[in-house]
Amino acid sequence: MTQANFSDYPLSEELLRSIRLLNYLTPTKVQEQVIPAVFEQKDIIVKSQTGSGKTAAFAIPVCQLINWDDNKPQALIITPTRELAIQVKEDIFNIGRFKRLKVAAIFGKSSYYNQEKELKQKTHVVVGTPGRLIDHIERETFDTSNIKYLVIDEADKMLQMGFIEQLETIINSLPREHLTMILSATMPKDISSLCDKYMKAPVQVEVEEQNAAADRILQEKYHVNHEDKIRLLRDIMIVENPDSCMIFCNTKQKVDEVYSELSNMKYACEKIHGGMEQRDRLRVMDHFRKGLFRYLVATDVAARGIDIDNITLVINYDVPQDSENYVHRIGRTGRMNNTGRAITFVAKDENKFLKDIEQFIDNEIPLKERPEIETVNHSKQEFAEKINTAPEMKETKGLQLSKEIMKLHINAGKKTKMRPVDIVGTLCNIEGMTADDIGIIDVMDVSTFVEVLNNKGEHVLQVLKKTPVKGKLRKVSKVDK
Repeated sequence: MTQANFSDYPLSEELLRSIRLLNYLTPTKVQEQVIPAVFEQKDIIVKSQTGSGKTAAFAIPVCQLINWDDNKPQALIITPTRELAIQVKEDIFNIGRFKRLKVAAIFGKSSYYNQEKELKQKTHVVVGTPGRLIDHIERETFDTSNIKYLVIDEADKMLQMGFIEQLETIINSLPREHLTMILSATMPKDISSLCDKYMKAPVQVEVEEQNAAADRILQEKYHVNHEDKIRLLRDIMIVENPDSCMIFCNTKQKVDEVYSELSNMKYACEKIHGGMEQRDRLRVMDHFRKGLFRYLVATDVAARGIDIDNITLVINYDVPQDSENYVHRIGRTGRMNNTGRAITFVAKDENKFLKDIEQFIDNEIPLKERPEIETVNHSKQEFAEKINTAPEMKETKGLQLSKEIMKLHINAGKKTKMRPVDIVGTLCNIEGMTADDIGIIDVMDVSTFVEVLNNKGEHVLQVLKKTPVKGKLRKVSKVDK
């Protein structure tokens, strides 16, 4: 059978260029089925494991089908959590980078005023959480009249978080004629009912894993008393000596406790849970993604949809009380058919949850004996060498994409009547520049940001320092990420 290639699809050179730079080599199984169905304008239900490439499966064809000239949003992606909204926005932004697509992320605990201003500008795609999306729809700051593509991501999590009624409110605000995609790792009854109610003869995409989690992720369990868990964690960390590890707890209080213990042991670690400020959660996830520290202690807020490569070990410090959360936790390792390891600590009162999990995954997790003292002592030197060495920095997904792009800040905006056409006209008059070298332009109240492509940023920066923009010399500077 011939291996599919992204160039087999009706994709523009701008999209193919992004795909190459994002290192998407060949379509995954879910992408092979979803991409053609979107081009055929069919509703789609996708049931597929985490880490299978679902986001790119819908993002690639949607980015292709969006009309750049339309000012109103054409695609809406609904996610259950803020973290996932930000990640999906980033993925779509990267894929649509050279097509100059504008993507807005709309979620709670973030400035409503700033979101409203962003939505007033040309916006092609909106990614958001249900509550804040409804706020904007009801206040008429989010115009849904031109939405052609609706994606409901992590639909089973939406159900779990009680968002079904809010989803229906959003769906009922959209035009009757739109394509709907529902993505879910599992398909509970309420999600099936939602599909029956709002979808027309949907294509069913269910991708069986070539390497199932049971084969791809080595799962183990240890019996331990609650009060002895931290000692077991210390021993396991020394023996396993992972390059990158996530430690899951059921409550934010427990996360704080475990994080405090690891910090006292001088481990390079951070924590994330729902009680933290949004900016702190985003900073922690960004630093973990870049490899600035090795160990992340987290609640289930970080278990779903967070796309971080090369996590070698997941430890369930507490047994999750929801079986699906177990699947999503261990799915942080062994992504995209890589191998991984998952270890679960089981106290006596957690056995009932463990039985539910083993029934859910149809597999008994092997029981292991805790490491012998001699084994721990023998491993200590190698472990000490690693924790005293700075972690190796990881390359973030959009890094190659951004290498040829420079973002410039121009000290003028809407209040001085600056328009995107003024920027385009000025840049195209610079020797060696064409419209193809101009990326996304954001005109704010008193500032304008423009991306210059194809390694021409430095040249444009120097020329603009002595070239009038809309009749006046402006202060122009490079924007550091």
